[in-house]
Amino acid sequence: MAAGVEFHTGVPDTLAFACRLVRKAYRRGFTVLCLAPRADLDKLDRALWTFVEREFIPHARLGVATAAMLERSPIWLATEMPGEGTSRDVVVRLGAETALGQAASARTIEVVGQDADEVDRGRDLWRQYKAAGFEVVHHPFAALRED
Repeated sequence: MAAGVEFHTGVPDTLAFACRLVRKAYRRGFTVLCLAPRADLDKLDRALWTFVEREFIPHARLGVATAAMLERSPIWLATEMPGEGTSRDVVVRLGAETALGQAASARTIEVVGQDADEVDRGRDLWRQYKAAGFEVVHHPFAALRED
């Protein structure tokens, strides 16, 4: 069976939601790759520094950070999938137009906002994943409880 994909839909603030997901995964000891368009990645990078007062969520940007920094960082931010041999436990995706292929992480999370374009994008991704044989799980937006 193919890997699973989780869709979190109807998210009012996708960046804050992504910060919560990343923080939760980090606290549980998982490595994370966040994929987003460059403008959203810039915002996410800043948000991870300030998301929770007095709590830094360690992260590094692919293409900017040194290899040594990436090796020490549990969270990577990127605009596209890194090359072979760079797997992460969780992939969080914001604003992607195409589904992740079979090389996907064991856990892929698609974050879909509320506006009409986001909803259409999410539906297209859902169909792509289903057609590729992925098990898809839907999580309509609900406020996450703090861990």
